Amino acid sequence: MKAMVLFSGGIDSSTCLGMAVERYGKENVIALSISYGQKHEKEMQAGAAVADYYGVSHICLDMAEIFKYSDCSLLKHSAMEIPEEAYAEQLKKTEGQPVSTYVPFRNGLFLSTAASIALSKGCSVIYYGAHADDAVGNAYPDCSSSFNRAISEAIYIGSGNQLRVEAPFVNMTKAQIVKIGLERKVPYQLTWSCYEGKDRPCGVCGTCIDRAEAFRLNGVKDPLDGMED
Repeated sequence: MKAMVLFSGGIDSSTCLGMAVERYGKENVIALSISYGQKHEKEMQAGAAVADYYGVSHICLDMAEIFKYSDCSLLKHSAMEIPEEAYAEQLKKTEGQPVSTYVPFRNGLFLSTAASIALSKGCSVIYYGAHADDAVGNAYPDCSSSFNRAISEAIYIGSGNQLRVEAPFVNMTKAQIVKIGLERKVPYQLTWSCYEGKDRPCGVCGTCIDRAEAFRLNGVKDPLDGMED
């Protein structure tokens, strides 16, 4: 049995990758990283480093062209600034709409793309790292449990019942994910979460704030803390 992991090089997808390798063996796991026109290459570099650490096959795709119509603040062509506050604070200003760092239907597009490649590569399952913290308040609607159920059913039917989608963290917090990863010795020192592409994490964007809190709740220091400029 072979598995594909939708892989960004961050905490959630790296933990998924560690779990998949543990379950299926590195020779039966493929990591799929997708560039979407983000403002930096740190995610892709982290993905390559973590995939190399686990010794899995690593496929990289460039899908930036699809998102050129979006003004999402994560994208290099956008003039919008990335918010420097927690998602809860951002959501107070959105009136129920996704936050500005939501890339339009990214998980839907990525999972559909992954399904096609996974079928071609003989995989029977796709893992992705959606979790409950990102779905709260409609911040990232394509991380919600309802989205996961719908896309999973669509891919299962559309693949002729050959391919399943698993989001093992969809009802978990980021702190719970970090706990699982620490138990499995996931190489968090190689991961990257920050929306900025500087030499060290900015510490003030939504994902940096969430990451710091997840490690704090586990009583351990983030291995990226104290990085040199």
